[in-house]
Amino acid sequence: MASVQTGLSRKLLTRVLSVYFFLTFIVTVGQIFTEYLSTKSHIESELQTLKNTFSTSLTRAIWEVNIPQAQSIAEGLMELPIVTGVQIRDENGEYIADLGVTIAQIRAPFTSGELEDHDGGLFSYSFPLIFEFSNRASTVGDVTLYSNFDIIFGRIEVGIFFLIGNAIVKTAFLVFLFMTAFRRMLSDPLMEVTQKMSAFNPDNPEQSKIYLTLDDENELRLLQYSYNQVIDDLIVSQQQLKNTQGELQRVNKKLDDQNLLLEQEVAKKTASLSQIMLDLERQKDELIANQRELRQENENRQYIENVLRDKNKELAQSMEHLKLAQDQLLESERMASLGGLVAGIAHDVNTPLGVGVTAASFLNERLVEVRKSYEDKSLTNKTMASFLDEAEQTTSLLLTNLNRASDLITSFKQVAVDQTSEAERVFNLNNYLHEILQSLGPSFKHTQHKVNVQCPDELYIRSAPGIIAQIITNMIMNSIIHGFENKTDGHIDIEVLQDGEDVVLTYQDDGCGIPADQLGRLFDAFFTTKRGQGGSGLGTHIMYNLVTQALDGNIEASSEPGQGLRYEIRFPART
Repeated sequence: MASVQTGLSRKLLTRVLSVYFFLTFIVTVGQIFTEYLSTKSHIESELQTLKNTFSTSLTRAIWEVNIPQAQSIAEGLMELPIVTGVQIRDENGEYIADLGVTIAQIRAPFTSGELEDHDGGLFSYSFPLIFEFSNRASTVGDVTLYSNFDIIFGRIEVGIFFLIGNAIVKTAFLVFLFMTAFRRMLSDPLMEVTQKMSAFNPDNPEQSKIYLTLDDENELRLLQYSYNQVIDDLIVSQQQLKNTQGELQRVNKKLDDQNLLLEQEVAKKTASLSQIMLDLERQKDELIANQRELRQENENRQYIENVLRDKNKELAQSMEHLKLAQDQLLESERMASLGGLVAGIAHDVNTPLGVGVTAASFLNERLVEVRKSYEDKSLTNKTMASFLDEAEQTTSLLLTNLNRASDLITSFKQVAVDQTSEAERVFNLNNYLHEILQSLGPSFKHTQHKVNVQCPDELYIRSAPGIIAQIITNMIMNSIIHGFENKTDGHIDIEVLQDGEDVVLTYQDDGCGIPADQLGRLFDAFFTTKRGQGGSGLGTHIMYNLVTQALDGNIEASSEPGQGLRYEIRFPART
């Protein structure tokens, strides 16, 4: 009998200990990971706490354009143990401070607090800086605080070493305990059984029986009983085998006689079978020919399917390219509208600012004259009274023009921010429509066109204001460019009603109108009557997509030549 290379008990012990080592490793790693997550969460909470501590002073510093103060606060934050990097940006995304280990930010300033993980064990917490003035909140910039894995590891280092040491001690103790128990209860009894079985003598089975010395009844005791019973059965079987051999000899003689008869019968059946095999061979040839024809037909069909599959892939790619082009055109239309707002508002803002600069210069000159008279001790009450009257008039003029410029900038800023964002919020529709018209004021400056808005004062809706602004802007600009092409005193009426849970917006101008044969194609992509004159044919198509997809509503157009153009838009208020 071949020698045993590796004992069963050793294999069993190895597998048990392997499972235990694996489970211990998994549990230890899990505990370390849990400690890591807990410490990371605590550090992130500390970073969020820093927001409440420094956001107010940073907001005011940026609002007052006090860059040194903002940088000083950033340097103070870098002194904190948990902070490895600080980024401070203004509302335009320009860096005011960028200290320590940071990641370049390519996105617009944050509008809410965000936690983010980065490569190399770095993680950050970003929050906006919001300044409230005149009951209006304005985002003036954002702050990003960075921390990393080394800070976390420094806090949990002692705990990690304790967990690993505890696992090693428990593992060593269990290894010793398992090895002792396996040797006494399994290895030694199995060795004794193996030796008895190796010395088995078929001629004298009685001497090969096993008698183990065991303290209790277990599987080894059952193995002993079963083995000894097999030996008893073997003794009985040997005696029965001797009796059976004589019976087999008698039966073999009878089988020889039967085999002779069977050989004769087989010869007859073989002749008949040969004829059947010839017929089957002929049928096989016919089947092979049919299979060859079917294979050729399947190959032709497979070729056609491959061609059709390639055409479908090309069609899908074309649809994706078309969708991408449509999105790009939508963004271009939006940015072009925003550019027109910027150019117009800049001209209107320059006028009050110019008046303010002139008034400030005059006041400064008069102040220098009064100061010189005061220093020369030639200042009289009449001169002082005249200066005070002039100062009062000048400051009044300065405040009036600066407030006008501020109102223009505030209105433009809100509309411009909304046009570049699709975020939803609750807002007063009447006030927002007037803000849109104010931002479009430069477009009407050199014309006599009038816009009349009728909207309930207390109508609030939940929607994306940028979508509303773009739709209104597209309709008004289409009226000015196309409807009022040969007209200087056009009229536009915008009427808003609330019908149940829906908002119904009706737009009517008194322009040249659209013929009936063109009205049905008004919302088609690339349809324009100004081809070659700068018209893209996408304005009304984009407006249709914004109403039906972004607002989840519907839009209908009606017109007659010389009677103007009418839009009726219906969408849910979702208040």
